[in-house]
Amino acid sequence: MRGLRLRAAAVLMRREWLFVLLALGFAAVAGLVVTLSRPTVLAVAVGPRDGAEAALIEAYAKALVRNHEDVRLQVTAHDDVRDSAVALQKNHADLAVVRPDVLLPDNGLTLAILHDEALVVAAPEAAEIESFSDLSTRRLGVVVRHDADLSFVTNLLDFYDFKRAGEAELAAAEPLAAGRVGLVPLKATEVTQALETKRVDAVAVIASPTAKATLGMLRAVEAASADRKIALVGVPDGKAITQRLPELQTVTLSAGTFGGRPKRPEEDVETVGVSYRLMARGAVSRVAVASVVQHLFEWRSRLAAVAPIANAMKAPDYDTTVTATSARLPNHPGAVDYFEREQQTFLDRYEDWIYLFAFFGGTLGSGVAWLGQRLARKRRERIDVVLDRLLDILAEAREARTVEVLDALTREMDSLIADVVRQARERVIDSRMISALILAIDAVNGALDDGRRMLDPASAAVGGARSRTARLLSLSMPAAE
Repeated sequence: MRGLRLRAAAVLMRREWLFVLLALGFAAVAGLVVTLSRPTVLAVAVGPRDGAEAALIEAYAKALVRNHEDVRLQVTAHDDVRDSAVALQKNHADLAVVRPDVLLPDNGLTLAILHDEALVVAAPEAAEIESFSDLSTRRLGVVVRHDADLSFVTNLLDFYDFKRAGEAELAAAEPLAAGRVGLVPLKATEVTQALETKRVDAVAVIASPTAKATLGMLRAVEAASADRKIALVGVPDGKAITQRLPELQTVTLSAGTFGGRPKRPEEDVETVGVSYRLMARGAVSRVAVASVVQHLFEWRSRLAAVAPIANAMKAPDYDTTVTATSARLPNHPGAVDYFEREQQTFLDRYEDWIYLFAFFGGTLGSGVAWLGQRLARKRRERIDVVLDRLLDILAEAREARTVEVLDALTREMDSLIADVVRQARERVIDSRMISALILAIDAVNGALDDGRRMLDPASAAVGGARSRTARLLSLSMPAAE
């Protein structure tokens, strides 16, 4: 009997573990669904904090929340665009606003060009400066809007083998030596006076061609010209310059960019410039990046109402998908997916996971089915043990020589019946097994009654009552099922 109870406890323990495994499986599926349905949060570093780029990204982040999109931006403002690039390079941010000529993160890939800035150089027409190469021995005023502007111009001087004049040379009244160019930092309000006093011969600014800073500089140069005529100085070697300095780019100032009456410039002017880019770490999911780029361009008109700079956004230039991801300023594969209209579908995105789930799910299902068969066999084995013992009791009852032996067999049979009834309450028992149990119990009861009549006729009535009680117990088995 102790073996039967141990076996029953083991079967019950297996059933409880099966329930635990099923509960864990459902919990895992629920957790997976919740995880996949949560929006992806990307940290964005923006600098400078009071710049037009910061206003654009802030407006975009709010629009994503408002429209309940699958990607969100957590914006962190920095004092300078160099700081935002450093945050990306140190993996403190997933995305960042970057000006490549200031600092190009080695882990940064382009998502979009937020806007371009061009080197615009203007001089009074009488100065006879038409090309950047004509600046030898001249003084160039630079309207400094960013700390890197002077470095930008210095790099151009190096390309043309010009040397920057020192402070002593600038202070002297004598003309500069051949191959020397003086760089004079200026404020926007100092341009006209600096030209009139011959402190500078031309003025440069690095800004968007249509920005107020550019138009204001041109008006100031015009005011310093006696005949109010100015010349725009071109940088005709842009392609060669960008080969050496890939963080720069060629820019064309189209005819009439600064006005149509009079037309200024009268014809296209080639120059170089820089770009403010939204870049991401290469490790950021291409699906999340594609979503960021998609909404950024699709909502351009809405964003422009808050941040007009959104109208200047554009996709980075590339010829093929290969060149897009292998350029010297490569683009993020997720951005290329959007530009090429090859964004991944749900199946593309989770194809491997679906395959693995199907594979392991089938294996798990087979395991559960095998476990169920094992448990069913164990239950059958338990009933078989009871039946075998009842048959043994039947034989022992026929051979019993004392009433005490019959009473012991009767008590053991009652225990077997109680054990089977408990089993029937916990598990469904096959009807054929129940029929066999009833036949066995009836046969054992009959043998016990016959034995009592032979050994103790006076107790036959009691034995008959015990037999009827056992029959009632046996007949209760279908109900217990």
